[in-house]
Amino acid sequence: MSIVFEERGRTTRPPLPTERSILGVDVMPMTQEQAIAFLAERIRAGRFTKIAFLNAHVANLATADEAFRETLGDFVVFPDGIGVDIASSVLHGRPFPANLNGTDFVPAFIAAQSVALRIGLIGTSRVNVELAAAHLRAFAPQHEIVMVQDGFFTDADRPGILARLEAVRPDILLVAMGVPRQERWIAEHLSERYCTLAFGVGALLDFMSGTIPRAPLQLRRLGLEWLFRLLVEPLRLWRRYIIGNPLFLMRVLGRRLASRGGSR
Repeated sequence: MSIVFEERGRTTRPPLPTERSILGVDVMPMTQEQAIAFLAERIRAGRFTKIAFLNAHVANLATADEAFRETLGDFVVFPDGIGVDIASSVLHGRPFPANLNGTDFVPAFIAAQSVALRIGLIGTSRVNVELAAAHLRAFAPQHEIVMVQDGFFTDADRPGILARLEAVRPDILLVAMGVPRQERWIAEHLSERYCTLAFGVGALLDFMSGTIPRAPLQLRRLGLEWLFRLLVEPLRLWRRYIIGNPLFLMRVLGRRLASRGGSR
């Protein structure tokens, strides 16, 4: 996704860093401070922006599904996890400046906004989305939760949900339907009529609800949260991590070898 800052009056914004391609998905190499400032500016300008997060699992899905990869091309994509950091080092000679995984970055972004914003939540179960909304109200009381909607709705429900969303038009909308459904739903149904920033946040609302535990901080710092999640939910996640992680690294190495061969 090609993104540039617009000049407003006489203020000159610094240029954005060049995106790095990870298996065909362009990823934004920013520090957390840069990413927070960039998205805050989008809210101030009222510019509709779709945000996704690329980890090894998402990269595998995008590699196997060209339509999904094309969908991500219209999102601002941030790096998530040690896998894409390794990929950036292999393919571009350096890691990403920061691990901007949505589970940590989205709450940090929300907390950093001192101006009162409107926030909407869509996804997960009714119980979990209500618990996540209560958590957000306590965590960031400066903001207003203007919409709370679970993710178990039918196509017949969608017009009513979009009408409610248009009526409140949140500054930040967190969509937690799982990859790739959430990104496709954002791409197919949302526009500037409905919100300003639309985040695909995966399991974030489940984590906020307290029903799914986060990895201990030390494991997160070591980039091993995936291992903790595998231990907590082995039946659901074994294929994603036991098969998916090595497959992702093989694809990255294959891309690197192909680029070397093409440069001869």
